[in-house]
Amino acid sequence: MAGVQTAVALREQGFAGAVTLIGAEPHRPYDRPPLSKAVLLGKAEGSAFDIDFEALGIELSLGHEVTGVRPADRELDTASGPAPYDTLVIATGAEPILLPGTAQVPGVHLLRTLDDAERLRPVLAEQHRVVVIGAGWIGAEFATAARDAGCSVTVVEAAERPLAGALPAAVAAPMTSWYADSGAELRTHARVDRVEPGSVLLADGTRLPADAVVVGIGARPATGWLADSGITLGAHREIVADDHLRTSEPDVYAVGDCSSFPSGRYGERLLVHHWDNALQGPRTVAANIIGETPSAYDPVPYFWSEQFGRFVQFAGHHASADELVWRGDPSGAAWTVCWLRRGALVAVLAVGRPRDLAQGRKLIEAAARLSPELASDPAVPLKKAVLP
Repeated sequence: MAGVQTAVALREQGFAGAVTLIGAEPHRPYDRPPLSKAVLLGKAEGSAFDIDFEALGIELSLGHEVTGVRPADRELDTASGPAPYDTLVIATGAEPILLPGTAQVPGVHLLRTLDDAERLRPVLAEQHRVVVIGAGWIGAEFATAARDAGCSVTVVEAAERPLAGALPAAVAAPMTSWYADSGAELRTHARVDRVEPGSVLLADGTRLPADAVVVGIGARPATGWLADSGITLGAHREIVADDHLRTSEPDVYAVGDCSSFPSGRYGERLLVHHWDNALQGPRTVAANIIGETPSAYDPVPYFWSEQFGRFVQFAGHHASADELVWRGDPSGAAWTVCWLRRGALVAVLAVGRPRDLAQGRKLIEAAARLSPELASDPAVPLKKAVLP
């Protein structure tokens, strides 16, 4: 997404030079969200972007893995030889974290690429017994699709709750019941000892039968190929970009899941692994490349997820919040959580309440202060809870 959008943004903003889009996968550039939904369930054959690259004068170099970069020489290293550049945009995204000891075990799957989704299609079509390792966003989305397909699903999570790394305990707690409501079994405090052909063995000795195992324990920036490049990496091995998405090397930019950026809004560096970041960032990169001086890149992070019949949306960043405000009954079908910092809205999670999300996102951008009393009433529109 980030690479494609950068190339398109360059043309939209008037860049007339040569643009080459290099990708390791042989497929035409595609969108990822449908992989865990329509593509996985066989409702769509693919999710290729509807973009006429030829008409835009964008050259696609597909199936070519880049193995290194030498900024001093302005060259990329590839299997077919060096590739020169004047300006480089790194948009390599993130790669799934592998569960140690499972690489060669038959029946173990990841869900990140189109090929991954294609390999998992027959698993769902044949209604196999599936064990999902990890109750994060991708684990919940796959479990949802597997249940929709009629599979027997067990989700194992080492933490005490789903989404432990993303949401506070109080907010994630109501989501625990979603698994049972859908017919999936959720096992928390469940650490995997090993995966064998046909089963998953937990640390407490429990053996779970599994025709297929899907690992969804997180992702990390795909930056291993940047070793010895001189490009500064951060604590999570992400590319450290500035507020205009420039890296430590001249004429090298980084955008999307592979990089972090400083947020003036939140006063910290953000590493955002979500689709919307890969959509918004390229506009800043393109403006820099064509010589404009764009404003600092400081978006309100946003993502959405469909799981167990619920539409979940999140905007903002809640780490620095000092007050939590609930709107609606979390045991019901629709509810919202607002995070405030010194009275100002900094993040919002909406379950089945898209209007709350839309209004909340704008209020976060405006640094609006809310009345907690009014905001806690789900009958009051969030924009009506703003303090004068």
